[in-house]
Amino acid sequence: MRFLMLNWRDPKNPKSGGAERVSVAYLKALVERGHEAAWFTHGFDGGAAEETIDGIQVVRSGGTISSIRAAKKWVRQQARFDLVIDQHHGIPWYAPWWCGTNCVAYLHEILGPIWNAFYGWPWNIIGRTQEKWTYRFYGNVPFFTGSGITKDLLHERGVKDVSVVRYGTDVKVLPELPPKELKPPYHFIVVSRLAPNKQIDHAIRAIKVLRNKQHACSLTVVGGGEEEWSLKELARGIGVGDFVDFTGQLSEEKKNEQMQKAHFILHTSQREGWGLNVTEANAMGTPGAVYPVGGLIESTLNDRTGIVSKKETPESLAERLMGAFERPDDYDQWRKAAWEFAQDLHWDNVLPKACDWFEEQAKR
Repeated sequence: MRFLMLNWRDPKNPKSGGAERVSVAYLKALVERGHEAAWFTHGFDGGAAEETIDGIQVVRSGGTISSIRAAKKWVRQQARFDLVIDQHHGIPWYAPWWCGTNCVAYLHEILGPIWNAFYGWPWNIIGRTQEKWTYRFYGNVPFFTGSGITKDLLHERGVKDVSVVRYGTDVKVLPELPPKELKPPYHFIVVSRLAPNKQIDHAIRAIKVLRNKQHACSLTVVGGGEEEWSLKELARGIGVGDFVDFTGQLSEEKKNEQMQKAHFILHTSQREGWGLNVTEANAMGTPGAVYPVGGLIESTLNDRTGIVSKKETPESLAERLMGAFERPDDYDQWRKAAWEFAQDLHWDNVLPKACDWFEEQAKR
């Protein structure tokens, strides 16, 4: 069979993230089953017009709007695909109306308030409005997503057919769970693209709250992005510059080492499809401390594999962390449950079922 992924970014795009890593895993697994897989995406400076990544044909052309026209032209020049995957990131590809074959839509999260994080008036209003009408327009198109919460939100917005295809991780789970005492100095980690919607400033402000309460603690921020300079300025400006370390991008090995050292991984995003970095930290024996938002409350099970703050504020997150400091026995249980949870979500357990679903859709 022949499969095509339409996505704004590809794995080599400087702004790629968890969505691209998951997409690569799905297509690579289909290739390993003997299928053909292609990926059409936006062009970027320095990106080749075409190359092969993990057996996947990657084609780059156009930008946010022009890429739709370019994709339509390119697809019509190819042999027929059995399934086209129209991946939405705020703006869809409208592929069901021009691809001429089976098509499913792929969504990580409904952006909603995230439009406000990236755009001012009137573009934020325009973005939210077109997103609202997009779901109505796609009402009869089969969707898949990684979380039950996003599935429910899609149903509320008029999408009839939504399947949950779980996210996985290729991080090798620690063979044994080494001991890690919850005692000061407490160490936390953030692993994320430094973008406005990720709200890394909330994690930094939580460190400020904890230190004001006389808790010795520090934060390591792993990742790069457009917010890096302003976040460094914030840390210095509120007096925690010496306790927040920005590492930039790290190799997988070094990133895993940092996650293993931390007591908690903090995740303060506005909304997520899942929270892949939380699962990766769980594989290293580190539980999550997250905001109560879609996706994150599924990747971190409150008081089971970590903790969820009551509110989306640095103060609320700090309060939950301070409560955890008083529960070292519970912390050990959270670590163990998170570590076991990550084992279930390894790609070896997730991909066979995912590929079965893709093949079923291609045969419609």
